[in-house]
Amino acid sequence: MSTIADAIALAAAHGPHLSAQDATVNEAGLDYRVVMASDATGRRWVLRVPRRADVSEGMAAETRVLDLVAPVMAEDSVAVPDWQVRSPELIAYPALPGAPGLTLTDTGEITWHMDPVSPDYAVRLGRLLARLHSITPEQAEVAGVEVRTSAQVRQAWRDDIARVSEAFTVSPALTEAWRAWLEDDTCWPERTVMTHGEIYPAHVLFDEEGTITGVLDWTTARVDDPARDLSAQYGAAGEQMLQATLSAYEQAGGDVHPGLAAQAKHLWDASPIGYALYALTTGAETDVATAAVMLNPKD
Repeated sequence: MSTIADAIALAAAHGPHLSAQDATVNEAGLDYRVVMASDATGRRWVLRVPRRADVSEGMAAETRVLDLVAPVMAEDSVAVPDWQVRSPELIAYPALPGAPGLTLTDTGEITWHMDPVSPDYAVRLGRLLARLHSITPEQAEVAGVEVRTSAQVRQAWRDDIARVSEAFTVSPALTEAWRAWLEDDTCWPERTVMTHGEIYPAHVLFDEEGTITGVLDWTTARVDDPARDLSAQYGAAGEQMLQATLSAYEQAGGDVHPGLAAQAKHLWDASPIGYALYALTTGAETDVATAAVMLNPKD
C-alpha cells in the first residue's frame, strides 16, 4: 500500500469516497502511513494505513484509549481522532482542526511548522500533559486500558534492555549507563499516570496562533511513567524548555516528583532501545543496521 490512489481506493471500499486531487502523504509514523484527502463536500479525512500486520492487532486497545481520553481532553478544547472506519487494513476519520508541528517528506526529511524551542509551546504542552495525566490508573483500568505500576515499568525496561543486549552488540558505555539508571531509585515514579507515549510535534496539532487543537496517534498510550511524555520535549528543545514545561505542568496540577526531569532525559537517551525493539519487530535489514549503529557507535 504505497500510493495515494491505493489508499483512496481502500477508503472507498469502506465508505468514504475521496479525491486524489489534493491528497497528501505523511510518512512520519513508524507504524502507519497517513494519507489526507477530501470528500465531495470538501471535508478532509485522515487515512491511516498499517505498515505491518502486527500494527492492526493494537487497534481495539487504541479505541478504548480514545474513548477514555476524548472527554477529558475536550475540557481544554483539544480533540482526538473519532474513528469512522476501523478495519485491519485501514483506519479513517474526519481530520481534526489544526496542522501538525512537524512532518516528514517522502525522503524522510524533517519539516518543522513550529518552533520546537518556543516558550509558548513549552507552557501549552505542560498544561496539556497535566490534563492527560489527571486520568487515574483506576479510571484507565475500568476503561480496559493497559495499566503498569512503577515496578512493572522498571521491570519492562530491564526486560527490554536484556532483549536488545542479547540481539545486538551494545557499547560498554551504554550498558553501564543503563545499569546505573535502572538502579537509581530517584528516577522511578512512585505512581504511574495515563500517558500518550509519543507526544512530540508530529502528533500535536496547532492553529495559526499556536494553540494546541488536537493530539494524534494514541497507539502506545497506557498508564505508565509520566516522564515518557516529557522526553521528546527534552530531546527537541533542551533543558531550559523541559524545565519550562515542568513548571507549567506543576502549576496546572501535575505532580513533579524529584527525579522527573532526570527520568525524562534518561528516557530520551534510551531511545536506541526503542528503535532496536522496532527493528526486531520489522526485521527489515535497514532498520536492524540503523539500530546496530545506534547501540554501538564507532565514534
